[in-house]
Amino acid sequence: MMTSSPALTSSAFAPLPHFNRPTFLMCPPEFYDVNYVINPWMAGNLHQPSRDTAFMQWKNLYRQLQRVADVRLLHAREGSPDMVFVAHAAVVQHGVAAVSSFAHPQRQTEEPHLRKWLQDAGFLLWDTPRETCFEGEGDALFDANGGHLWAAHGVRTCRHSHKHVADAWHTRVTSLHLVDPRFYHLDLCFAPLAGGYLLYFPGAFDAASLEKIEAAYEADKRIALSELEATQFGCNVINVGRDILMGLVETDLAKRLMERGFDVTEMPLSEFQQGGGSAKSLALRLSDSELALGAVEVKSAT
Repeated sequence: MMTSSPALTSSAFAPLPHFNRPTFLMCPPEFYDVNYVINPWMAGNLHQPSRDTAFMQWKNLYRQLQRVADVRLLHAREGSPDMVFVAHAAVVQHGVAAVSSFAHPQRQTEEPHLRKWLQDAGFLLWDTPRETCFEGEGDALFDANGGHLWAAHGVRTCRHSHKHVADAWHTRVTSLHLVDPRFYHLDLCFAPLAGGYLLYFPGAFDAASLEKIEAAYEADKRIALSELEATQFGCNVINVGRDILMGLVETDLAKRLMERGFDVTEMPLSEFQQGGGSAKSLALRLSDSELALGAVEVKSAT
């Protein structure tokens, strides 16, 4: 279907990866630290994360994710402290991986390691030109059914990447404009969930983008976060069927999600939040979006 495109590359004509369960890629925080400032969350946190605490928090998330999905591992590399945020490295669907072209040189060192892992695993790679910044699931997320791609642009990523990335799957894409520099990635303020629900922070988007969101999601399916919840990374969640894994949020957000039929597991992820990410940023989905739904149904809000 897409093999004629010069942007699609693979190391071998092997069968595409096939997954029987939801599957994610994680990268341990062996070299994680805040070594520079490339987002507002890093400011004031240079070399503040505790390596030991980060490992404990990461291992807890790893174990919790293993309960509901298969987890593959990417080896950490010295000199790439943000590699632990592996979800920013690509978007994957139907065995095709749209690989990131990071905006900042500090993260560009991660790209060859992730590319090699994906190629060795049998994925077809869809390349993004260097001049067209794109940062994986940080910038683009499929809805729960895998039929619609949402992509964002703003302080970090350009809108020109959206059509190019969507062409990897010949899928529809809706562009959203981020206007708050704290929410420089889509996965910090927008999370499609099973059952047609959406977690989002309205204050991160311009008026035109909010109209698009409200047109796509009925009011009873939209779960709007307060500014406090959003700044505690309440949108940066991993959703597999009825299960949601997320960092600690000091409100009733977990209760609101449970009222809609989700099983919520909250855990400390403070060391990674100092670097600008939480649960979702730490795990890249490798299996198709719809595989995560299975036969699970979550109830409508009453």
